[in-house]
Amino acid sequence: MTPNEMVKCQKCGREISRGDGFTLGAQILCEDCYIKATHRVQTCDPLAVRSAQRFRKTSGLEAAEGLTELQRAIYEFIKSRGKVTGLELFRQFHLSPQELENQIAILRHCELVKGQKEGDKVYLTTF
Repeated sequence: MTPNEMVKCQKCGREISRGDGFTLGAQILCEDCYIKATHRVQTCDPLAVRSAQRFRKTSGLEAAEGLTELQRAIYEFIKSRGKVTGLELFRQFHLSPQELENQIAILRHCELVKGQKEGDKVYLTTF
């Protein structure tokens, strides 16, 4: 096998040269899938919260200012409903579970959205 041999990413199916692939366990992944698999955004990350707070404060950002269109849409959806479940967000925005988790984590770091447990259900609500 040569580094220029073409293989498929075993996650998304994109063709890549073997030399450009990343090995994770027994899988060969493209760079995007490798990063998604190994660099997940953590919801409860005090350093990320502090960093986001400082950035938003020094940039003069308030509420939904500075968010991507998707983050703004998720924030506005939660705000309009008062509280929502992850399943409601999944149905509304049609994101993969990991992408939804990442977007919620970013909103959490900005202290715009938080989790709230009621009985056996966890809801997302605004701060």
